[in-house]
Amino acid sequence: MLKVQTGQIVEFYSNSCLVLANGKNFKCKIQGRINLVVGDFVEIEPLMGADNFQALVKKRLARSSILYKSRENKKKPIASNISHIGILVTKSPKTGLDFIDKWIAISINASIKPFIVFNKIDSLEENAFSKEKNIYENIGIKAFEISAKFSTHLNYLEEFLTKKTTIFVGNSGSGKSTLASAITGKEILSRDLSNNQGVHTTSVSTLYSTNDMQLIDSPGVRDVSLDHLEPKKIIRGFAEIFNFSKKCEFPNCNHKNDQGCAVMEALRNGEIEESRYNNFIVLSQKKIK
Repeated sequence: MLKVQTGQIVEFYSNSCLVLANGKNFKCKIQGRINLVVGDFVEIEPLMGADNFQALVKKRLARSSILYKSRENKKKPIASNISHIGILVTKSPKTGLDFIDKWIAISINASIKPFIVFNKIDSLEENAFSKEKNIYENIGIKAFEISAKFSTHLNYLEEFLTKKTTIFVGNSGSGKSTLASAITGKEILSRDLSNNQGVHTTSVSTLYSTNDMQLIDSPGVRDVSLDHLEPKKIIRGFAEIFNFSKKCEFPNCNHKNDQGCAVMEALRNGEIEESRYNNFIVLSQKKIK
């Protein structure tokens, strides 16, 4: 029997995966009912006499983080061991602040650090994102203004991504594939494929390693919602609101019209941004899916 090796899943399919171990890619089958996703560290056993570095996944190692997608309160893992989530924001197509706030809440509850990438600045006036940038930098969210298409300010983002494992999220047309291609130097095509039945996606998730950084590209992030998070967890994605909620007079305060609500007082005083408060209320009521 060949020696068991430790590696990381760099491509994941429906019932098999590609594992990078000791500088070699192993085509792996999965032993038993192990729940695996791209980014997982695993133990593999190379198969005797197999060509093209074939192996069997024997065990999944502990995850530092896990990103889920959910539907009808059922959650499914998408990718693991992610350190950062980059939220792509554009003026055209317009990215709503609700999309940003949803992903900040998802990131924080997954123990992943969020940051914002304002993309396509080449087609905009200077400081076009100043309002949005101020909102999020004021609550400690790192933000970058770039043009992925023309590599404008891309060096600042690449420096930030060094020694991190990142996944980018964005609405269709936000330039996610263009940005991933610019960073990795590989042609990463959009996972959206049009046909007569509408839009469908491929099922392959891939981890790219380049320039001392890792980037995960997964079609699954388009389906992510907050179905699996309770309101008491969603509020943790709104750190400024959560901190003021600790000062509310009553522990079961709904942060709307309750007497002695410190959140409402902070909102009136301008200590909480109105858009953030409104999105918190909507998200906590499960109106955004």
